[in-house]
This record gives sequence, C-alpha cells and structure tokens, in this order.
Amino acid sequence: MTPEQLHPPAERPSPAGPRPPSELSSELPFADGSADRSSKLTALIRAEIEASPERRITFARFMERALYEPALGYYSQATDRPTDAGDFLTAPETHAIFGWTIARRFESMWAELGCPRPFGLIEYGAGSGTLALSILEGLRRHGSTELLQAIRYEPIESNPNRMHDLRDGFEKAGLAGLLATTGSPSNRPVPVTGIILANEFLDALPVHRIVVRGGKLLELFVAWRDGFVEVTAEPSTPDLARRLADDGIVPGELAEGQVAEICLGLAPWLDDVAGRLARGFVISIDYGYPAAELYGPRHRAGTLLGYRRHRVQDDPFAEIGLTDLTAHVDFTAVQILGERRGLRSVALTTQADFLVETGLESELQALQASPETTAEDYLRARSGIVRMLDPRHMGRFRVLTLAR
Repeated sequence: MTPEQLHPPAERPSPAGPRPPSELSSELPFADGSADRSSKLTALIRAEIEASPERRITFARFMERALYEPALGYYSQATDRPTDAGDFLTAPETHAIFGWTIARRFESMWAELGCPRPFGLIEYGAGSGTLALSILEGLRRHGSTELLQAIRYEPIESNPNRMHDLRDGFEKAGLAGLLATTGSPSNRPVPVTGIILANEFLDALPVHRIVVRGGKLLELFVAWRDGFVEVTAEPSTPDLARRLADDGIVPGELAEGQVAEICLGLAPWLDDVAGRLARGFVISIDYGYPAAELYGPRHRAGTLLGYRRHRVQDDPFAEIGLTDLTAHVDFTAVQILGERRGLRSVALTTQADFLVETGLESELQALQASPETTAEDYLRARSGIVRMLDPRHMGRFRVLTLAR
C-alpha cells in the first residue's frame, strides 16, 4: 500500500527560514508569558557562558539547557507541544492507527519471547501517553486480552506536567492498573523481559556541532556577542573524532566547510537501555540515516533544525526555550553502540515499510468494516496514513529494532 493508492499527496510546502523579529512579534503576542520565560533562559545560558574560562560552551550544553532546563526549557513547558495548536505532530498524534499497527508487532514479539508474564513496556519520551494508549487500545481491538493483562507499562518522561497528563489518560481509559512503579527501592532499574520503545526521542538528545576547516576537524561552540553566536575552536573532547572513526567516517573525507552533528548522548542512553532490558526488543523510531548518508554530500550544512508553530526555524538561537531543536539520528552509531552492550541489530527500515509489513492495511480495512466508523473517521485515518507513509513527510523515518 502506498500513499498514492490511498490519496494523492499534496505537495509539501518548502521549509520556511527564519522570519524577521517584526513578523514574529506580530504573529506571536506571547500572552502566556512565554517571552519572559525565554528571556530568563537566555540570561541563564549567557551567565554560564560568561562564567566559563573560555567564555563559550559546547552546542550540546546549549541544547541541553534550551530543551530541558527545569521550568524554562522547551520540554519543561506546561503546555503539550506535539498538537495541532502546538509546534509539530508526531505519528501518534496524527492518528491512533499508528499505535494500533505497532500493537501487532508487539503481539508477535511477545509470542517470540514465549508469552512471558509480566511483560514490560518501557517508553522513553512518553509525553502524555498518546502512543502507549493507542498501542494498548490496539491490543483491545485485536482481542489480545492475555497480552494486555500481562503488560506493565513504565513511562520515562522528564516533564512532570506530561506525567500528570499521562496518569490522567490511563485513569480515564481504565488502564491505570498497567502502570508500573519506576525502578527498585534502591532507584536502580529492575531489568524486564519486554519491549523498550523510543519514538522521536533520540533526535532531541543534545548534539555537538563540528565543522571541517583546512581539512581539520573543529568544533562549533556557543559564545555571547550581544546575542548567541557560534565560534570555532579545537574539539572539546576526542570522543567526537572517535565517534566518526567508529562510524567508518574519515575526517579527510568530509567536505571543506562541512558542518555536522554528533550525539555523544547515545552511549549513556544505550547504557540505560541495556540496564533495563533483561530479554526482549528495543524499537527506535526517528528521522535519521546510516552514517555514510548522514555525513554524505546531501547534508553538508548538517541536519540541525528548530520547529515553532509547525514551521521550520533555521536559527537555533531564535526564541530559546520556545523552539524545539532536533538533529537527525546516526543509526549506524546506535547499532554499533547497541551491539557493544549486548543488543543485537535485527532490522533497520523506513517507517513506511515497517508499518506496511506490520499490517497497517489490515488495520485500515478493519476500521472501514466497523459499523461504528463514520465517513469522517475513515477519511481522517486515510489522511493520517498518507503522512505516515509519504517519504516527503514521516514515511522516510527509520525504524531500528534491536534484540537481546
């Protein structure tokens, strides 16, 4: 099943670049006090820069504070951002059929593992629980009662506002009994048999930015010059060059002036994953590429982007704390680092192929056949599927499955 078989896709609008401050201020009145939060966060990051010996910080540190600073960072906001009224949409918000389809893969994985009880489901970046609830709803729709009863769901989410929303959603769905307590009394995770899920999580891990100048690998730092600016210096850590070498990328092969991002946070994340999974699978869904493509000629300017009000923002220093910052995932690094931690690479495919192979078409047919489905329900599902499969939208995302 292709997007064209469902509905002719509309042409994707060209990404919008940075807009003048006058245009932004007229469109975004900041009645919710967000401008004040952004100013406070800017002041905090500036103070850290000016207090540092070199009067600069890595972009990874800047990104960490811009996204996760308590009460001020983008992912610490009280408002849920992946909505129609927010800044972006992920597949789970597009339509629940995404989670219903993934539920089919969970059923086959549970059977492959011998139908264990309990069956752990750990989700990184759980948000308000939209994906988890649609997966569990999918199990209900499929009549997978035994698996549904076996699941113990553990959300990993840094924002307390989202955790409140998640618990409330599980209560309303009558699924509160499936929520697992987090960790052991010693606060160390108890390894589970089950599935670890990360949907659009890795792209928001802080990244270092590098550039090639005179055939030499340098790092782009963040400094303050009446505003945030990038400055070039020797790399902050030899781990950046080591990561490229592990990926099979020789710095001399990178083009002169090429900019790229390197996420050193992948290793600590996989350490945590490996510590939580005794036996089972890891499913990571995100936009990214194998290293050869990620660092190839198509991405000589890097992949760092911001998202604000469903528009692309090229300037990472605009509206700090109010703009989502992302960079494409290096799936070669995830595979290599995972294998070093006992996580075998099973498959790396596109989201479009993953969903079709898992049974997306059967889910749509079941929805159409249901007497409770209205024409509006069906058309909304078809529209969502087009976005999920279209390579100009979400269809080009990668799905990596690891196993232990």
